[in-house]
Amino acid sequence: MRAQSGAQATIGATRGEAFGSPEPARSGDAAGLEQLASIVREIAFGLAVDDGFSPPPESPDSRKTRPADHGGAFLSAPRHRRRLTHINAASDHRALPVSENSRRPFMSAEPLALFALAGSVDYAKRLAAQLEVPLAPLEERSFEDGEHKSRPLIPVEGADAYVVHTLYGDATHTVNDKLCRLLFLLGTLKDHGATRVTAVVPYLCYARKDRRTQPYDPVTQRYVAALFEAVGTDRMIVLEVHNTAALENAFRCPTHHINTAELFAEHFSALARNEKIVAVSPDAGGVKRVELFRRALERRSGQPVDNAFVEKYRSGGVVTGGALVGGVEGRTAIILDDLIATGNTLLRAAKACRAAGARRVFAAAAHGLFTGGASDLFTSSELNGLVIADSIAVPTTIPPAARDQLTILDTTALVAAAIGAAHGDG
Repeated sequence: MRAQSGAQATIGATRGEAFGSPEPARSGDAAGLEQLASIVREIAFGLAVDDGFSPPPESPDSRKTRPADHGGAFLSAPRHRRRLTHINAASDHRALPVSENSRRPFMSAEPLALFALAGSVDYAKRLAAQLEVPLAPLEERSFEDGEHKSRPLIPVEGADAYVVHTLYGDATHTVNDKLCRLLFLLGTLKDHGATRVTAVVPYLCYARKDRRTQPYDPVTQRYVAALFEAVGTDRMIVLEVHNTAALENAFRCPTHHINTAELFAEHFSALARNEKIVAVSPDAGGVKRVELFRRALERRSGQPVDNAFVEKYRSGGVVTGGALVGGVEGRTAIILDDLIATGNTLLRAAKACRAAGARRVFAAAAHGLFTGGASDLFTSSELNGLVIADSIAVPTTIPPAARDQLTILDTTALVAAAIGAAHGDG
């Protein structure tokens, strides 16, 4: 027999020190190569399975009964199971339950914690009732210099946390203040060990500024998305944004967009069974939204529903156009938009429908901002009814008589379903 080379002796010593195996190094080039290959397999297995955790300690008995590596066998099944058991039992909060096939965390096993910031508590309470979970306690403090802080009053380590806040300006907080408070709370929950944090935003601010319309314009929606991601937001749940494609392009984290077409179709289905309906978009940009509503209304009512849209151009804050494309004569027009600000867009569309011979005109929108009270909208005789969703509290600037003209639809069941799906899906 030839004397064992220095390299082969080193291989044998390294294997014995690293893995506690007392087997002597075999002589010959073939034995040395086999030992080197075995070391590479052990190291590769550790990098692939351990995810940064050290292997569990092995008893002398387990070392004696451990099957040896043979030929092309990458690893043995018993050793694979021991590694996974060690990861699951680790005390580090990153060690979540894993699947042996996909190694994906089962997020539904984490407790659901639902928080709400001031200005959105009433909505969140109804949402909590839909989910049959309590609203988690939260402290909010404002300081003399205008700064503020928010913190959870329960442990959140390992929790699947959801924060509800609708981002519009009101008499108490500006839209920017609300956005800042939400970002800070999301970051706080992440810092204190929440497994995942989700922003539940019935109305997302700056969603209309999703593209450049003038030279050197900002794309503010993209910057807002970067802020959410910077504080560690794992998912966004939003209701009826201005442009869903722009939303998905702006955010890199998963986004769940809740469409309100079915909600409004359910409300107007009884009307559609008795009258000929035309679904109208107040501008060309909302045609896809109105088409979803038209199909849903047609399906729910069992009656044909036509569509139309109104020509609209905006430049320098000035709106022009007004031609109606589609037939509404002798029919009931339902104008659907994503939001109502001043109400001028809806009024222009309503006047166009009336001028084209519509019998009755209704208007619907997911978000009722009613900027400046939208007084012209409520005093106009062009509309037979106005329907909005409850994503935004009705402003106090609207007089009681005008409030009586509003029909407000509850969206909490839709949002609760989205939270339930996200909690179960991970």
